[in-house]
Amino acid sequence: MPLDDLNQSGPLRFFELIGGPLEGQQWLAEQVAPHRPFNSVQGLFEAFEAVVQTASQDEKIALIASHPDLAGRAAMAGEVSETSQREQAAAGLDRLTPEEYERFHALNDAYRARFGFPFVICARENTKESILKAFEQRLHNDRSTEITTGVAEVLKILRLRLLEKFG
Repeated sequence: MPLDDLNQSGPLRFFELIGGPLEGQQWLAEQVAPHRPFNSVQGLFEAFEAVVQTASQDEKIALIASHPDLAGRAAMAGEVSETSQREQAAAGLDRLTPEEYERFHALNDAYRARFGFPFVICARENTKESILKAFEQRLHNDRSTEITTGVAEVLKILRLRLLEKFG
């Protein structure tokens, strides 16, 4: 999709065009749209990054919480976005053994119970083994660190999705 279409769209159309990479976070699109026109995908990403970095803690948590559990029930049932399915598949999460699936499920539950939001990691930059290792390491962090880490991972995901869609 050409970046010009995004630059010339009205507010609702802007969200429709950009919405998929944002996992439904319309507030983010609303805050980025006024920064148009974007000369490059990198410029578009930098506008998103600036808005996310200045967002309130509740907005950051909402952004993290909009992402599905990795190898969770929704993912296994095909109830996540096509983009999320492809990303999880790239890390091998669609080919887990029953034991691995149970381990992911237990870690998802433990993480959500500890922090109040899902574990987020850029699956395209990882394997199932590195994701499991990160899960176990990050469970020892404090909530503030995990909000910061989760936001950084969401930004990695967003950057790759924007490149895929507009690059």
